[in-house]
Amino acid sequence: MDKTKLNKHFILASSSQRRLELLSQIGVKPDLILSPNIDEKIFSKELPRIYVERMSLEKNRVFQQKYPQSIILTADTVVSIGRRILPKTMDINLAEECLKLISGRRHKVFTSFTVYTPNNSLKTKTIQSIIKFKRLHPHEISYYLATKEWEGKAGGYAIQGIAASFINFLSGSYSNVVGLPLAELYRVLISIGYNFKND
Repeated sequence: MDKTKLNKHFILASSSQRRLELLSQIGVKPDLILSPNIDEKIFSKELPRIYVERMSLEKNRVFQQKYPQSIILTADTVVSIGRRILPKTMDINLAEECLKLISGRRHKVFTSFTVYTPNNSLKTKTIQSIIKFKRLHPHEISYYLATKEWEGKAGGYAIQGIAASFINFLSGSYSNVVGLPLAELYRVLISIGYNFKND
């Protein structure tokens, strides 16, 4: 398919406000925002990178048949310590457990994104960042839990908020930790002929 004739209808299949804001940074304004509803269960012994790639692909497949003439972007982000995938924290006890686990230790953040195009092309990329938190004192954990920034966040924190003050070291893409590796996504969108907008 001629790239110049590529249908420019762009779907962000993610309910993440952070991903929408990140896309805006590079001039991508989705025409439609959808929320994929899939089973996000982790398989036994499934490694973090394999899991995040599977989630990204499965989220994308949900919409390909209904929107075959659109560009569809899906993504998934996980925080891991070793082979262990930390959960998205929906309650304060889980958030506290995650903060205690990553306190004073290095952990990895994987984001996998998948881009579907109308010529049935499918591109998936997975990016890894490494972060080290300072050793957190109990009062710092209590303070952070009170902010509620952890709600719904992978690993129990948001790097773009107060948790930035806990980070001693970051190797790799910052936007990847927020939820979308922008440099890698930009290159994929350029390769499919996406027309960036700055209006």
